[in-house]
Amino acid sequence: MALMTRAPGWLARHLAAVRALLVITVLTGVIYPIALWGVALLPGLHDRAQGSMVTSGGRTVGSEIIGQSFTDRSGDPLRQYFQSRPSNAGAGYDPTATGAGNLGPEDIVDTLPENPARKAAEIAGHKARDSLLTQVCARSRAVGALEGVDGSRPFCTPGGVGAVLSLIGPRDRTGHVSRPTRVVSVNEQCGVVARPFLTSYAGRPVECARHGGDYRTGEIVPIRGGAPATPVVPADAVTASGSGLDPHISPAYARLQAPRVARARGVPEGEVLKAITANEEGRVLGFIGEPRVNVLRLNIELDRTHPLRRSR
Repeated sequence: MALMTRAPGWLARHLAAVRALLVITVLTGVIYPIALWGVALLPGLHDRAQGSMVTSGGRTVGSEIIGQSFTDRSGDPLRQYFQSRPSNAGAGYDPTATGAGNLGPEDIVDTLPENPARKAAEIAGHKARDSLLTQVCARSRAVGALEGVDGSRPFCTPGGVGAVLSLIGPRDRTGHVSRPTRVVSVNEQCGVVARPFLTSYAGRPVECARHGGDYRTGEIVPIRGGAPATPVVPADAVTASGSGLDPHISPAYARLQAPRVARARGVPEGEVLKAITANEEGRVLGFIGEPRVNVLRLNIELDRTHPLRRSR
């Protein structure tokens, strides 16, 4: 009777590992992808699997689930189109750079540029930075100017930066500066503003801020101002989404833009409002999220029903 020889222990372990690797490779590298591909071909799912692309006039103009900008080559809003909300994805709505700004409500102090005339370049080079508060204030002011409405907001200066003071001086037992020796408007840079948004505070004249000044040693105090508690410009018009790719805006922001779009297209405002209502989506399952309007779908419908009249 022949004796069967057993493989050494180390070889048996390696063979078992190779068999496991082959089985897992077949399951996860062949069968699973083929199964997903097959499911994606099912009716009702194919378009979603292909990116939910939207066509108009025989050409692809975007995706239903990825937002985009409606601006000219200079980056200025096209007045005949509804505008999307802000985006922090790359230069704006870049699917390869999706992401949020990761700034919180306590981010209220700017890093001022060395040369205000080159502020955009210094921000791009991470030498300067607008706080979240200043970003919101600037966007609200810009939207107000575009739509012809009041763009003021609590804790914002009329110039569109965060209304924040640094109270410099000895602190009392509670840690507050009740009698400051200096007061600085930390987000209003000397040479940019003629004078700070406040003339005086706590009996001291308010100074503008200078590049490189460290005003965090003082007590940082945001000033609410006289703006309405509920701003005319909605929150989604001044804040970016978590992904930076949100294709929707709120019905309130859409209605705010309706007069401008109607004027640009030369149609009654009521027609534009009807288009907004027709493209409004309710809450998911009736209770998840908020009502919303798909900007791309809305603009496509207006191009179809009320095309822009070009002057001859």
